Amino acid sequence: MTVHLVRCSARRLAEQKRALVQLLVDVVADGASVGFLPPLPEEDAAAYWADVEAELAHGHRELLLAERDGLLVGTVQLELARKPNARHRAEVTKLMVHPEARRQGVGRLLLQEVEQLAKGHGRTLLYLDAREGDVAEQLYARHGYRRVGRIPDYVRDEHGKLEATVVYYRVLEAAPG
Repeated sequence: MTVHLVRCSARRLAEQKRALVQLLVDVVADGASVGFLPPLPEEDAAAYWADVEAELAHGHRELLLAERDGLLVGTVQLELARKPNARHRAEVTKLMVHPEARRQGVGRLLLQEVEQLAKGHGRTLLYLDAREGDVAEQLYARHGYRRVGRIPDYVRDEHGKLEATVVYYRVLEAAPG
């Protein structure tokens, strides 16, 4: 059961939209802090992926899919900074692994590949944030991301409680050439 990583174009996203919607709904239902609260209506998830599709089409974002046995088990995005003084950096966003595929190396593979993708775009600084206390924090720390600090009361959980987020960064070696 090998995981295959696929760089997703806007066209492929359109073809995979149903699976992407279901992944987003499932990870939110399982408590992932990815900008939505449960229960996430499918139409809201579809609208989100339509926005991502437009960003892909304009070259402002990258999307990687993790597939195993023909099923979508995870994704990660790379949001490319566009300002002239920021084109060396990118934000890693929406690292999502299906609840049934967690702790099987999918997140690690997605992080490794998104870093290679960033280097291909000439990006040498990555940053991201995670809700404080999430298991994702362990993944980021093991992968070399450094904790910068925490922002209190940053996100609201499904019960209405405000929680902190933690900001991380990782400096990449420049791609050869």
